[in-house]
Amino acid sequence: MDLKEWFANRQKRKETAEVKTPLTTEEYCALWTQCFQCRELLYTRDLRTNLQVCPKCLYHFRIGAEQRIEQIADPDSYLELDAALSSGDPLGFIDTEPYPVRQIEATRKSGLMEAILTGTCRMEGQPTALGVMDFGHFGGSMGSVVGEKVSRLVEHAEKNRLPLILISSSGGARMQEGILSLMQLAKTSAALKSFSDAGLLYISILSEPTFGGVTASFAMLGDIIIAEPGARIGFAGRRVIEQTIRQKLPADFQTAEYLLKHGQVDMVVDRLRLKQALANLIEFHHRPGSGEESTGASTQQAIYSR
Repeated sequence: MDLKEWFANRQKRKETAEVKTPLTTEEYCALWTQCFQCRELLYTRDLRTNLQVCPKCLYHFRIGAEQRIEQIADPDSYLELDAALSSGDPLGFIDTEPYPVRQIEATRKSGLMEAILTGTCRMEGQPTALGVMDFGHFGGSMGSVVGEKVSRLVEHAEKNRLPLILISSSGGARMQEGILSLMQLAKTSAALKSFSDAGLLYISILSEPTFGGVTASFAMLGDIIIAEPGARIGFAGRRVIEQTIRQKLPADFQTAEYLLKHGQVDMVVDRLRLKQALANLIEFHHRPGSGEESTGASTQQAIYSR
């Protein structure tokens, strides 16, 4: 073999070694995420940096409770309450699977004991009581434990004179607990009535999606109600309503923007500005010597815009 052939073979071996194995489907999905709205392929790391908001069309991806807390609470300030509470099986409910089996599977998928995390944190240095629902656990359904945790958080906030923030993401009441699930609507509403009578601030945030018994109770009882852009919010689903009234509903029906237009929510705030907007609202409503609290929409918008 002459010198020319030796160099040629060496170059060939080098080119062969540089051929990369194609990415598997799992590896590809870990690197890229497709936007549900504009269908753009987004680099997952950049999407995470942008708080799971599409930089092209501003579509807000659904996120879990832990990720939400990480986004709006000051670092290392969140302290969970009632972490050990978990649902029983009061009705011995079985559909295609027993209820306890479904609970175990929901915990495996979400990593949570229940569909809500409650606790206290600081938001731009201001102490706050915070509850965050997770649609990834049982569709964010409200069973007896979810209602109990919300009620306990409200009572804790009232006792310690803290502003209260609840972030909703739910398909409604949990059918596996029957009437015990529906009772949570009254229980959470009663707790919030006492909280309101104490003159404290409650901010409700509606994220994608918020439906059913959660909408019919604590989600719509806020002194200030904020929705994320594009979030679907309602009680019954669109198809059920159309079949009931036998009319075609507007294309944007039950969206955050539709509810804002019709006075059902006070503000629509994108996720990138949500933490600062909340901190501004809490600072304004709890400023010493500020006089009577005001929750007018014009005042809220002024705080949000400053």
